[in-house]
Amino acid sequence: MAESLDFRQQKVRKFEEFVDRRLKPDLVNAIAQRDKVFEQQKVFSDLKRNIEVLEKSGATSLRTRVNLGSEVYMQADVPDTRHIFVDVGLGFHVEFTWSEALDFISVREARLARQVEEYTHLIADIKAQIKLVYEGIRELLQLPAE
Repeated sequence: MAESLDFRQQKVRKFEEFVDRRLKPDLVNAIAQRDKVFEQQKVFSDLKRNIEVLEKSGATSLRTRVNLGSEVYMQADVPDTRHIFVDVGLGFHVEFTWSEALDFISVREARLARQVEEYTHLIADIKAQIKLVYEGIRELLQLPAE
């Protein structure tokens, strides 16, 4: 009987180590990655709204503040707002007209929505795995289900 108890305790420790060393870090990482995608969605949503405001107002020039880094701002004059530079990734910026930028943003938003969905499914899968491990532990210890 004592041998069986030791075997169960070893199994429980292995299950707990698996959860702590593998599943929980994977879960934290997946949530962080999804949060980054949410931030990108917000950036593109804000850009889209700003372009639409510029289109409605018919503004051809603009005075704004630009963040130079470390929350240091400088006033900037934009003599021609009909073209904008958009960060397309990997450090590259592309000059777009407003309509081209809106088309690009629509494509990017669809891709980001798919990424959010993928990360959400991954998070749900990891949580399900964690739940299964804890159910296995409960069975090993022969505890009643909650």
